[in-house]
Amino acid sequence: MSDRLRMLAERHGVELHYRDARGSTVSADLRVVARLLQDMGVLSGNEDGESTAEPALPPVLVVHPRDGTVNVGLLNAPERIAWIVRLEGGEVRHGVADAIRKPCRDGNRFAHSIELAGVPFGYHDLELPELKARASLIVAPSHCYLPKRFREGLRSWGISLQLYLLRSGRNWGIGDFSDLARLAGITGGWGCDALGLNPLHQMFPDKPEHASPYSPASRCFLNILYIDVEAIPEFEVSRARNLVASPAFQAALAKCRGSAHVDYTRATRLKLEALRLVFDRFETSAGEERKRDFSGFLQDGGDALRSSSLFQTLRNHFTQLDPTLEAWQRWPEAFRSPASAEVVRFGHEHRNEIQFFSWLQWIADRQLSAASEAAAAAGMTIGLYRDLAVGSDRTGCETWARPKSFLRSTAVGAPPDILNPAGQNWGLPPFNPVTLRMQAYRPFIDLVRANMRHAGGLRIDHVMGLQRLYCIPEGVPASEGASVNYPIDDFIGILALESHRSGCLVVGEDLGTVPAGFREKMAAANILSYRVIFFEQDGEAGFIPPDRYPDLAVAVAGSHDLPTLRSWLAEADIEVKRRLGLYPSEDEVARQRSRRSAERSAVLRALELSHPVPPEQFSVAVHRFLGRTRSILAMAQLDDLLGEDEPVNVPATSTEHPNWRRKYSLALEAWVENRAAREPVDAIRSERPGK
Repeated sequence: MSDRLRMLAERHGVELHYRDARGSTVSADLRVVARLLQDMGVLSGNEDGESTAEPALPPVLVVHPRDGTVNVGLLNAPERIAWIVRLEGGEVRHGVADAIRKPCRDGNRFAHSIELAGVPFGYHDLELPELKARASLIVAPSHCYLPKRFREGLRSWGISLQLYLLRSGRNWGIGDFSDLARLAGITGGWGCDALGLNPLHQMFPDKPEHASPYSPASRCFLNILYIDVEAIPEFEVSRARNLVASPAFQAALAKCRGSAHVDYTRATRLKLEALRLVFDRFETSAGEERKRDFSGFLQDGGDALRSSSLFQTLRNHFTQLDPTLEAWQRWPEAFRSPASAEVVRFGHEHRNEIQFFSWLQWIADRQLSAASEAAAAAGMTIGLYRDLAVGSDRTGCETWARPKSFLRSTAVGAPPDILNPAGQNWGLPPFNPVTLRMQAYRPFIDLVRANMRHAGGLRIDHVMGLQRLYCIPEGVPASEGASVNYPIDDFIGILALESHRSGCLVVGEDLGTVPAGFREKMAAANILSYRVIFFEQDGEAGFIPPDRYPDLAVAVAGSHDLPTLRSWLAEADIEVKRRLGLYPSEDEVARQRSRRSAERSAVLRALELSHPVPPEQFSVAVHRFLGRTRSILAMAQLDDLLGEDEPVNVPATSTEHPNWRRKYSLALEAWVENRAAREPVDAIRSERPGK
């Protein structure tokens, strides 16, 4: 390896080696390392395209106050230096500080630090006039928010679900925010403290069968399919009411409600047809208070909201001309930038359509707010517990609006592990760590803030991405990627600041290969670990007992990427993967079955059950075990409460399996009264103290 390539890899966080799930060291292919550095914009061929001069201040500083002061590091400063801080609220603070001189790691230069007194938490601007240096200054707490209940050592429980899979007698074939509000009211009465949700991110209404909530168009806005059309105040006085009442429309609704899988295409067509009529009525005759609220939402949403609505309008325009133009990267060059004159002109000519998509976001936001209020009214300490996907679709609004924020020819994935021996390529573009710093982390801040909205908890999918991501250049097999490091301390500072402002606890989904020391860093920041009982093993001793679970954790039995309890018990998930060709050989299938048999026996011993055991009894025992753990939050999965067998998602597949479509077997009205579904709930709540 050339010295230059090694230096660039070290400077920009591209790891030359990583440890796999079995603890073995894997060396990255040098060509992969070079490809990643090229995508970051710091390597052109074999030459370094960046300046080697280091400024006195980096573009952004994330600092934590101590004794009322914050410490700022810089290079080669004078002994005394004047500083100016412009606070986010407009106030200006200034002073003069003595520089503390310390040798750099290379021993040939000196670094300095100065202390700024009286700078509050927030997003500010720092200026050092003598050095002609400026930086964004983020002053953050050292740890994330925790509700008082948890700070006092009490424990809670909740239920996680995939909202779109909910059946009800009134929804339009896909779960919606009114279902969520109703569910919150019911389960809150049972003592449930949280409703864990799938990502609610904005999807592609022009391509409804692109259904994975973990591959959205934008993570900063909401999926409009969760709107309850009939709950919009203007619906009752719009032409949509007559449309919905018509026999043809009612017949289509019946098909949507009765299907075993979510019919995204039909549900999207029906909702958009009715929503356009409701919007027309809103435009012509909504009350002044409603119009003021919408105007305020537009103002608060700013350029980001307009870009989102403009993007969808452009996408509709181009796909109607040519269905192959769904990716903005294939649009005419002039339309690939939100700031181009052609895009500005298009926006002016289509302002009513853009307003329609912004109105949909307003309706979705207000209905999500109502569901959050219903959870609070039902006595939930946490309420809605949202999920932030690790990335967005490459062809979506996020990458169009901020193309420099992402690596263009790289995808996020996971290295080979025991469950997925071929590795995984999730097809999601990662943040560019170089440009992200230049942007003072604004894309990450916007992302966190948007997903803590109307939430008392936020689960960060693949939270190891705060420290590093397994990145796969275009055309490279998933098994041959390399790890890229990110500024974890800065990210945690931003999470802490936003979580305190929102009153929102943070959960990190730390499954898979976890870097050494990572969980300790999360615990120090009050970020809850995500503990799946089937992964909590202690070598030859079997599965760890409930009293050895960490306090700062969420204890669960599964997730959207894991088999349901019934499926795990019967090895149905192994058979599904075998049938889909996800194992490299029949020998691997045999190894998986042998491992499962041993794990099943060990789990049954941990649960104090005999073998064999009916799945219903197994589920009750697992949920009682969850309730007994020391973890401050235990979550029951609705799939397991209902005894579902088919998985929601099979990782490493797309169209080979009906992912993200299988509805729950019972409608909301039925399962809340179902004795079998309530038994696991009663088991988990019996082990958790009352409110």
